[in-house]
Amino acid sequence: MPQIVMAVLVRDDEVLLCHRTAEREWYPNVWDLPGGHVEDIEELDDALQRELEEELGITVAELPEPMLGVSFYDVEGTVWALPRWNGEVENRAPQEHDDLRWFRIDHLGDLDLAAPQIVELCRLAVESTLPDR
Repeated sequence: MPQIVMAVLVRDDEVLLCHRTAEREWYPNVWDLPGGHVEDIEELDDALQRELEEELGITVAELPEPMLGVSFYDVEGTVWALPRWNGEVENRAPQEHDDLRWFRIDHLGDLDLAAPQIVELCRLAVESTLPDR
């Protein structure tokens, strides 16, 4: 089964989503998490680093442990919650995404999402990055 890696970038109480272009073969014209397919010889964390650099122009100095593994898109996915990164987020893959936006969790239900699990993944990511109270 193919594997994908995804990141939930968290800024305060918002998450970053990428809008897939209408021309995409798989899941066109929907909002999705940044990430992508793991190449044959890649480790999961290397694949995530590569995808974040290619799509958003950012790097992560030290990846935390993955938040969880999920099954959707007919693939196995590994998801990281990322509250810190280096560089400014920008759309470096306009052939894949025609928009990048920050959303509050309570607004995600109004969007056409690539998978319904994205709402819960984003909620868990925001909760996992909150300071202990």
